[in-house]
Amino acid sequence: MRMGLKRPPGLADQITMNTVTTASMPARIVSPARPAGLPAVPAESHLSPGAPMAAAPEQRALVFPRAAAQRGRGLHGQLVQQLGQMIVAGELGADRPLVPEEIGQRFEVSRTVVRESLRVLEAKGLVSARPNVGTRIRPVHEWNLLDPDVIEWRALGPLRTQQARELVELRLSFEPLAAQLVAGRHAELPEATRARLTELAEILAEASAVGDLPGYHRADAELHALLLRATDNRMLEHLACVVFGALEITGVRPYGCAFGAEQDPHALLVAEVLKGDGAAAADCVSRLLCGLSEEAGPSGAGLLVPAQRDR
Repeated sequence: MRMGLKRPPGLADQITMNTVTTASMPARIVSPARPAGLPAVPAESHLSPGAPMAAAPEQRALVFPRAAAQRGRGLHGQLVQQLGQMIVAGELGADRPLVPEEIGQRFEVSRTVVRESLRVLEAKGLVSARPNVGTRIRPVHEWNLLDPDVIEWRALGPLRTQQARELVELRLSFEPLAAQLVAGRHAELPEATRARLTELAEILAEASAVGDLPGYHRADAELHALLLRATDNRMLEHLACVVFGALEITGVRPYGCAFGAEQDPHALLVAEVLKGDGAAAADCVSRLLCGLSEEAGPSGAGLLVPAQRDR
């Protein structure tokens, strides 16, 4: 096996791998480059365009659990990334099986590397391997869409805007629930949590009044993260980590409630939580986030923060 990973002359005539557009396929395995402006940690970017800020300790709890296990592992990891991106981008159709021998020839890697790479993709739900059928690409609804690699591949391809819309809609479903859960256990909340929620509501009101957008976003992110942790529901908190990180990778500001209102609505949210009115607290969060849904539009394109490649 050669390590140059370049296709030898004349190989194009031999390769009939399952492609939609053969010319669009790279001639060698390349590690995917993340578009500028799409960092992996949601708390530190896109909270204010052009003005990255340090994350508050509460924000750091919501770090996207990146699955970088395949990255940086030589040919195997590179092939997983390359094939994953091609499948998600629709460059490999589902009309015929993926043939390991053809993949090995195309990328100049051994059958062992191909087999292991296809196993990883199968674990992510992108392909299925069956006797007498071969390895075929599975339909999108069977993919593990919350797998960090799949999220990143979608963010790098034509499904980016669709993913943005789906993620915002998912956020709109679990954050009101989180507020309702915290309100339901308001009597059990530690005094430090109650005091910090009240303090953050005051900071948000002051930042809104003086036009401090970076300060507003910092406090906004901390308040939402604090509410999620206060649910005492680790599964819900983990889902939030994945969604916020996925929003960032996709190119969406993961935080950002309405700024500049005459009376900032976070004060009402905190008041409803602390007095134990779960329905009212959930309604407050829904109204706070409804601007995101309107901004997204039917396609989700309105939410995307332009990366360098988009300008």
